[in-house]
Amino acid sequence: MADGRATARPDTLTVEEPLEIRVGGVPLTVTMRTPGDDFDLAVGFLVGEGVVRRASDVAGIRYCAGATADGVNTYNVLDVHLAPGVAPPDPSLERNFYTTSSCGLCGKASLDAVRTASTWSVRDDPLRVGLPVLSSLPDKLRAAQRVFDRTGGLHAAGLFSATGDLLCLREDVGRHNAVDKVVGWASRANWLPIAGTVLMVSGRASFELVQKAVMAGIPMLAAVSAPSSLAAELAAEMGLTLVGFLRGTSMNVYTGAHRLGLVAAAV
Repeated sequence: MADGRATARPDTLTVEEPLEIRVGGVPLTVTMRTPGDDFDLAVGFLVGEGVVRRASDVAGIRYCAGATADGVNTYNVLDVHLAPGVAPPDPSLERNFYTTSSCGLCGKASLDAVRTASTWSVRDDPLRVGLPVLSSLPDKLRAAQRVFDRTGGLHAAGLFSATGDLLCLREDVGRHNAVDKVVGWASRANWLPIAGTVLMVSGRASFELVQKAVMAGIPMLAAVSAPSSLAAELAAEMGLTLVGFLRGTSMNVYTGAHRLGLVAAAV
């Protein structure tokens, strides 16, 4: 419908399907995701849970054959095999066995369960990013979103160098999935911690995205929209630089302003 006139035409929609992640054959979680880069998604998810800390922690990943009762492989069930000596996910996390595409933390039993101890500290990461470089990232992220151009319904996460070079971009119907895919890509490339980089996301900066950045060793998270109060609190606690409302030369710097060469003026 446009200008009061109805027309019929095909429309391209974002694909959303469930992905069940198993570890050693044991079901861990189900997330609604856009198919593609599923191995990266699974590994990135496990990095965020503190299970995977290096590429060698994962012995193998496979789609489960015969995932349905009639033996059909749906490519919607993954089994991750951890290397000998790598501890499986802690049952005390008590994550509900379902996660929507909009929120990856809905099943966490408590806030304390989310504050997983990170293997690396981002507080002392020497990353410095110039304001012109940071201001250029939203446009670079948007320009690289190939699927968004066709559907208009995907979130994006991009990993950038200190000089603004795009290192990896992933799209997904869920913002947390897009970040997991970026982190999983880096992990499988044996790049943990992901030091000296900026994680740019197309939506808001939630508590969970700050948590995922910290767990991956990423020292700066920038978003085109607002952060939550808990996201800012965690960023300050962990020493992560958090930038919100990044649009052109306008931005709000909530924590870690020193990485942008800024000094807050007294109010």
